[in-house]
Amino acid sequence: MSRPVALITGPTSGLGAGFARRYAVEGHDLVLVARDVERLQQLAAELRDEAGAAVEVLPADLAVAADREKVAERLRAGVRVLVNNAGFGTSGEFWSADFATLQSQLDVNVTAVMQLTHAVLPAMLDAGAGTVINVASVAGLLPGRGSTYSASKAWVISFSEGLANGLGGTGVGVHALCPGFVRTEFHERAGIDMEGTPKILWLEVDDVVRDTLAGVAKNEVVIIPGLQYKLLTTGGRMVPRNLVRAMTKVVGRGRGRT
Repeated sequence: MSRPVALITGPTSGLGAGFARRYAVEGHDLVLVARDVERLQQLAAELRDEAGAAVEVLPADLAVAADREKVAERLRAGVRVLVNNAGFGTSGEFWSADFATLQSQLDVNVTAVMQLTHAVLPAMLDAGAGTVINVASVAGLLPGRGSTYSASKAWVISFSEGLANGLGGTGVGVHALCPGFVRTEFHERAGIDMEGTPKILWLEVDDVVRDTLAGVAKNEVVIIPGLQYKLLTTGGRMVPRNLVRAMTKVVGRGRGRT
């Protein structure tokens, strides 16, 4: 029997790599999508050797329309799982940031999520089975220091919730993963100084992946790993937004973040 296929964007490090390893171990073949061909090939070789998975490498820059369409075309052929993990943040202030970079951020964080999800759903619906995991962020639930990044993740959450309502009873699930600070390359790549962040706020990749798949199994639409972040987001819904902004500004320690 053929193995189910999971397509994962941004798998060369962090959460994407964690999802790739977990799905491979659980018996999925993989399609890995990222810009860094060398790291893609290295991860693919590891997963073939360690988990016996068939791994297809699909180099693509999701900020580029032609590359997004290339990935969308692969999804139209059918996969069981789509993990929209690729995304990035930037440092600095919105008004002084390079606009082309901000646009690329939205293309990756928002447009790619919409386009790839749109491409994959028809085949999943025909099969009566499928899972879409859209990696959002706690930043999309709490008004914070950032502007475009937080807004992009709020869009992902709202998009996922709306789709989940429409897909009820079809066998296809859409989920928004909302992690807090995770020990990955994300902040270093973005140039965001995380020194002084309380240890209690940090999550580990394997724990986030485990909690995510447990949430998928329970059909949770918005998945928030970590008790500390469940408490923060619950509290954020119960108090005035001006107080939440003040709280997140303190936690953010005034770090520049678009």
